[in-house]
Amino acid sequence: MIRPIVLWGAEVLEKPSEPVSNITDAEIKLVQDMIETMYKAPGVGLAAPQVGVSKRIMVTDATGGEKKNHLLTILNPEMVAAEGEQFEEEGCLSIPGFSAVVARPKKIVLRGLDLNGKEIIFEGSDLLARAFSHEIDHLDGKFFLDHLSFIKRDIIKRRIRKLIRQGKWE
Repeated sequence: MIRPIVLWGAEVLEKPSEPVSNITDAEIKLVQDMIETMYKAPGVGLAAPQVGVSKRIMVTDATGGEKKNHLLTILNPEMVAAEGEQFEEEGCLSIPGFSAVVARPKKIVLRGLDLNGKEIIFEGSDLLARAFSHEIDHLDGKFFLDHLSFIKRDIIKRRIRKLIRQGKWE
């Protein structure tokens, strides 16, 4: 089931997500929905708070669905290593229509759990590292905007607030 993507300004996006303590049918269904939603959007990553659920769950596919074997699901992810730096244009499904150049690590190692509760470790570089970092931010209640200068961040937030006032932010 494709779920609605929660937009900037929603409370669920502004606070750290709760760890998954028990993997039930509800978590499995959530992950399936998140995958469908990410591909439909289309995007290369999605965190549970972006569909209104405050749980530490993320899905990523740096190929955008072109290669299904690149789909990664990680519960309770934590960054265990990061190195290098990359600067690329970045957007967000929860902030449609806005993007900016953001500094992210060039390479990231994540540790978490798969849907069977087994510990997994993934290493990503370039776009995958960017997606990992971006989704971890969502799980921590942050946005790519938080990596911008005050002035750039303020300009985008003012534009979003104007859209909200005009009833065009849905």
